[in-house]
Amino acid sequence: INILKLQKLLYLADRESMRQFGAPISFDNLVSLDHGPVLSRTLNLMNGGCGDRASSAHWEEWISDRSNYDLHLKRDFSRGDLDQLSDADLDVMESVWGQFGHMDRWTLRDYTHQNCAEWKNPNGSALEITDESVFLALGVPAEQAAELGRQVKFERQMDALLAKL
Repeated sequence: INILKLQKLLYLADRESMRQFGAPISFDNLVSLDHGPVLSRTLNLMNGGCGDRASSAHWEEWISDRSNYDLHLKRDFSRGDLDQLSDADLDVMESVWGQFGHMDRWTLRDYTHQNCAEWKNPNGSALEITDESVFLALGVPAEQAAELGRQVKFERQMDALLAKL
């Protein structure tokens, strides 16, 4: 699958999970780049960059090195292999695929530019997308968006702390 397309699908899945459940699937850092919003650490892994050793090793177990702008699975898998994801996470991902999987990378990029109000054009740079801004763009009232944003940030920090142990 093309890296740009995969990034958009993963971002949209996180966003949809935030809409439905008040939390993303990945807890990755969200960033605005020229081609739209992305999951920062995941993009680094896609580009062959480093994450922490455990993430890199797990990534390399499943995903081949990029070939031009595409990634390939190294092996087949079943739903049982995805035990880190809940049934709700998988349902969100399947729903996003059903809605957007037929789109090419450029159509998805344009879709995120036009329909993800939290994305701001960074003009060649990178801008953080706050969780609160995603919730606000999803129509969550300001006080609730701020609280949900704090909860997601706390969870992300806890994940980072536990990963160091």
